[in-house]
Amino acid sequence: MSVINNCIKKLEDNAAIIDANEVPYQQLNMLLRKLSVNGIRTVEIYNVCGQRYIGTGLKAPLEIKVYGVPGNDLGAFMDGQRIFVYGNAQDGCGNTMNDGLIVVHGDVGDVAGYAMRGGKIFVKGNAGFRVGVHMKEYSDMKPIMIIGGKAGDFLGEYMAGGIILVLGLTGEEQRDEQSMKFVGVGMHGGTIYIRGEIKCKCMGKEARIEETDEYDLCLIRDLIKEFFTYFDLEISINEVIADKFVKIVPVSTRPYGRLYG
Repeated sequence: MSVINNCIKKLEDNAAIIDANEVPYQQLNMLLRKLSVNGIRTVEIYNVCGQRYIGTGLKAPLEIKVYGVPGNDLGAFMDGQRIFVYGNAQDGCGNTMNDGLIVVHGDVGDVAGYAMRGGKIFVKGNAGFRVGVHMKEYSDMKPIMIIGGKAGDFLGEYMAGGIILVLGLTGEEQRDEQSMKFVGVGMHGGTIYIRGEIKCKCMGKEARIEETDEYDLCLIRDLIKEFFTYFDLEISINEVIADKFVKIVPVSTRPYGRLYG
């Protein structure tokens, strides 16, 4: 308990500042839960270095600002909280989150947004492999993920709902053609939007490319405008909006129906 008490550097009104240097992830997350149920609504965490599960299991409203590199499963099962990461994030960011907001001012690792059921994830940089695996939506819950850079292979694998938007802003070489492979493998719901072009041979057989219509373009514009509210970018918002976007949708809502009857 002394480690927990000593890592609180400042506490005033509804805000707390934590020094997470050498604090084990179990104790850090215990402290976050303790603060949240005691009326704290904003927490800044400094010197984060690989601590897992930050923001997991919280019930009360809370805004968390992370300075450093959080470990796996940041915001897992999150239910309405807000997390801002001023650095990179490791694998499983937003794992099975229900609601809330995650904003990463860097890159994220693999399986970001795994089984995500609601809320939004904004990533300024690149994302790893298998982003958006098993994303799903129910009723008015629709998860949204925007990747400012590029994404790795198997984007939207087994995707069942929600929206993924990949902007390809990390380099001129990504602007004209996205190099990811196996996009939409097993996809049976949701929509993926890609800025620029994507090779058809990179697609999973369960997905297809469609032309964007006015509804799509309006949605893309709104998402890009929201993205630009969180990040300072060298490119102008109008230049991004004016570019071509590819729309990827599932071929069938039951691609494996013949196997199960």
